[in-house]
Amino acid sequence: MTYTSSGSDEIAELLIHIGRSSRGEDLASPLTAAQWTCLRFFARANRVSRTPSAFASFQVTTRGTASQTIKTLEEKGLLARFRSDRDGRSVRLEITEQGNETLNADPLADLMRLIDLIKPKERAAFLATLSLLSETLAGLKGAQAFGTCKACTHYTSSDGGGYCACIAAELAPDDVGKLCVNFGSGDVVPDSPILSNKIRKGRAQ
Repeated sequence: MTYTSSGSDEIAELLIHIGRSSRGEDLASPLTAAQWTCLRFFARANRVSRTPSAFASFQVTTRGTASQTIKTLEEKGLLARFRSDRDGRSVRLEITEQGNETLNADPLADLMRLIDLIKPKERAAFLATLSLLSETLAGLKGAQAFGTCKACTHYTSSDGGGYCACIAAELAPDDVGKLCVNFGSGDVVPDSPILSNKIRKGRAQ
């Protein structure tokens, strides 16, 4: 049987290839690819999502594997562990000053610079499409979808910050653009000429 490319397979392979190439490890890198992902997550997650279980969901891995990665970053002084302000039993993790300094050498920087070269309108459409793909794939796999407040059904905007109905709390402006484990996906992705109605229908099923 002759294999015929539909174009979709090429896009999928390119996404995987770009991800692997951009996070490629070298001998000079202070962290492994998994450790970079962990450090980025805690730098970008909002305060309720800076937990081992939230990172495990984001990484689509086991709690044990996620905890081991976190432990390594704590030992390196890049993450610090605190008791939760909400219940005193759970923990939250915060990126340290050294962790922030380490992110200056993030291997994703080259890819981010290339993305910055894309025209703003096209970049917004690209982000919308990737966000929709991410949400839909998470639903198909039974995994937790992650996103930011502006695309979340729990969020109500207010004076730069907002209100989260999921945790019944006011949100500071700094929290609005951060990743959240309580993300509620809905048909709130901005319209884009490259969005597919079939993807939207698939997410609704």
